[in-house]
Amino acid sequence: MTSQELETGLERKFCRFEDGVTITDGIKIEGYASLFGKSDQSGDVVAKGAYERSLAHLAAKGRSVKMLWQHDPAQPIGLWDEVREDAKGLYVKGRLLEEVEKGREAAALIKAGAIDGLSIGYRTKKAAKDDKGQRLLTELELWEVSLVTFPMLPDARVGAKGATPFESDLMRDLAGVLNDARYMLANDS
Repeated sequence: MTSQELETGLERKFCRFEDGVTITDGIKIEGYASLFGKSDQSGDVVAKGAYERSLAHLAAKGRSVKMLWQHDPAQPIGLWDEVREDAKGLYVKGRLLEEVEKGREAAALIKAGAIDGLSIGYRTKKAAKDDKGQRLLTELELWEVSLVTFPMLPDARVGAKGATPFESDLMRDLAGVLNDARYMLANDS
């Protein structure tokens, strides 16, 4: 893979929170949208510091990472008030907009456990393949963090405050199969 190939196009990484995204007051959510050092189902690993330049650039321009519903740019559902890297990954904290129908729906779906994933939309700036064929993502241009149905990183989970994310191996396996099918279809087109 050439460096030119690594620098083009919007990509997405799906992640369920392992510690759980919390939702309070019906609209406030927080958790990790990306976990460092964990391989996702496509074999990619995000390195610590991968978001640093992008977050600094957005802050300098007075812009923010968008909160979308299922990566649909026509459906913003809230605001991320805080997006930062820490030792564990990309931490996000924000609020769903009650005035937006999809925002209200998202809050209800998270509380019910029907939606338990977050996904990042980004452009790869720097990456390298290791000897196992995994891509180590070292610099990413972060565009958005979406609430999604099927995350790419099955080890991480999201849940409503006070709720226990589903632990069913069958459901996790089904999500993996669906993610694999979506990935294969996307690469065939």
